[in-house]
Amino acid sequence: MNTIHILWADDEIELLRPHILFLESKGYQVTPVNNGKEAVQLCEKSKFDLVFLDENMPGISGLEALLQIKNIQPSLPVIMITKSEEEDIMEQAIGQKIADYLIKPVNPSQIIMSIKKVLKGNEIISQKTTSNYQMEFMRLSSQINDSMSTDDWKQVYNRLIFWEMELQQTSSAMNEMLQMQKTEANNLFVRFVKKHYENWWKNPDSKPVMSPDLFKTKVFPLLDAGKKVFFVLIDNLRLDHWKVMQNELASLFQFDSDETFYSILPTATQYSRNAIFSGLMPLQIKKMYPHLWVDEEEDEGKNLNEEALIQTQLDRFRKKYAFSYHKINTNGAGEKLNDSIKNLLQNPLNVVVFNFVDMLSHARTEVKLFRELAPDEAAYRSLVLSWFKHSSIAEFFRILAQQDVHIVLTTDHGSIRVKNPIKVIGDKNTNVNLRYKVGKNLAFDKKEVLAITNPDSCLLPSPNLSSTYIFAGNDDFIAYPNNYNYYVSYYKDTFQHGGISLEEMIIPLVTMHPKK
Repeated sequence: MNTIHILWADDEIELLRPHILFLESKGYQVTPVNNGKEAVQLCEKSKFDLVFLDENMPGISGLEALLQIKNIQPSLPVIMITKSEEEDIMEQAIGQKIADYLIKPVNPSQIIMSIKKVLKGNEIISQKTTSNYQMEFMRLSSQINDSMSTDDWKQVYNRLIFWEMELQQTSSAMNEMLQMQKTEANNLFVRFVKKHYENWWKNPDSKPVMSPDLFKTKVFPLLDAGKKVFFVLIDNLRLDHWKVMQNELASLFQFDSDETFYSILPTATQYSRNAIFSGLMPLQIKKMYPHLWVDEEEDEGKNLNEEALIQTQLDRFRKKYAFSYHKINTNGAGEKLNDSIKNLLQNPLNVVVFNFVDMLSHARTEVKLFRELAPDEAAYRSLVLSWFKHSSIAEFFRILAQQDVHIVLTTDHGSIRVKNPIKVIGDKNTNVNLRYKVGKNLAFDKKEVLAITNPDSCLLPSPNLSSTYIFAGNDDFIAYPNNYNYYVSYYKDTFQHGGISLEEMIIPLVTMHPKK
C-alpha cells in the first residue's frame, strides 16, 4: 500500500502536533506548514494526496489558498477546518468544491473518518455494497422463485434494479451474479406471463393496472379534483432510466406516488401508447374507431392519431376538459414547448410525448459510435441521464416546478438488450419487429415463444383471418433463416422492445407536484 501524503496548513500548527503524531502512527506522511502562502508553494512543487486547510490564517486566507491550490491541482481533495460556523463561509468553501468541512476543535477520530471518506469512500462503499448484496443474494433468489402474482414481480424487479444500480461501480464478479439472477427472474417471469396473460383479458378483475387504465386511474381523478395536469410520456423509458432521472428531479418535486404498471403485449408503441391514450385495447380501437387504427401491413404511420384517441377517451368518460397535445422529437421543438408553457396553463390537461430515449435506442442499433458509447446497461443509463440533464426536457421540468400543476410521468414500454437469436419463418407481409411477429402461416418453435393463435382472446386485431401473434421472451430476438448470420451479428446486443421481459413490461408510473 502506498503511503498517503497529507499537507496540513494551520497558523496554530504546533498545537496540532498530537494530531500529526497520531496520523503518522497510522502510516500517513504529514507535511505541516503554518500559512496559506507556503501551502500554495508546496502544491506547486510537490504532489499530495490530501490537504487540511485552516480557513482563518494570516496573510492569504484559507479560502484564498483553496482557490489557488485548486488552480494548481484541480483534482486535489481539500478538507477545510475552521472555528467559524458562519453559513457564508461554508457556502464559499463548498462552492469551491472542498471535499469535507470540519469545525474546530477536531478530534483524532473525526480526522481519520474524514480522510477515509475522502480518499477511500468509494472503496469502502464498494466493499460494503458487495457484502450487502452477498447477504441479500439468497433472499432475493427465494423471492424470485416464490413470485406468484403481478405485485410479487413488481417487487422483484424493483429489487433487481436497486442492486444493479448499487453494484454498477463494484467488482465484476458481483455484477455477474446479479445478471445471472436477473436472467433467472426473466425466465420465470416469461413463464408467469405465458400462463396468465390470456386469462387477464378473460377475467379483467385478475389483471394488474395496464396501459388502457392510466387515464382512468391517474389522470381523471386529478382533473376531477380541480388540478391542472401535465401527462408526460417519455417513449421507451425503462424503470432504471427513471431511477437515474428521479435523482435530478428530487429537489424540485414531491413524489406523490412512484409506482410501476404493466405494458400490454406487444410492448411496442403502436399498441401500448395507443392503448394508453384511448383507454382501450387495440382490438377495441379497431372496432370502435376503425379510422384511427392502422394495421401492421399498412404503410401509414402507426401513431399519427394519438390526439384524436385522447379525445375519444375524454368523450367516453364524459370529461369536458380542454387539452393540448405535443409530440417532441427535437431539442428545438422542446424549446418552443417551454416558451409556450404559460399559454398551456390555461388548459386543465396537457399531454406531452418525448421521443428522445427511443431515438437513442434506435441510434445505438444503427450507429456504431453510439454502440461504443453505450456498450452495456450502466453506460446506456449514463447516456440517458446525460441527455436528460442537457436537453430541453430538463428545462421543461424546471419551468413546471414553478407552477401549480400535477405531473403524471410514465412511458409506453421499456426495452431489453437482446442476445439470443431464435428462428422464425414468415411470409413477406410479416412485420419487422424483432421481439414479436404477427402474420399468417408463421413457422416457429412453440417452446421458444408465447403464441396467441386467437388474437381476439387478448383483444388484439387480426390483419388476416388466420393471424397469429408470437412474442419472444427473455433476451431472445427473432431472426429469419435467410441471411441469418448477418442479421444476428447486426442486432445482437441491441436494445429492442415488443416482447416479454421485466424490462419491457414493468414500467414507471409517477405522480408528482412541485415542492413549495
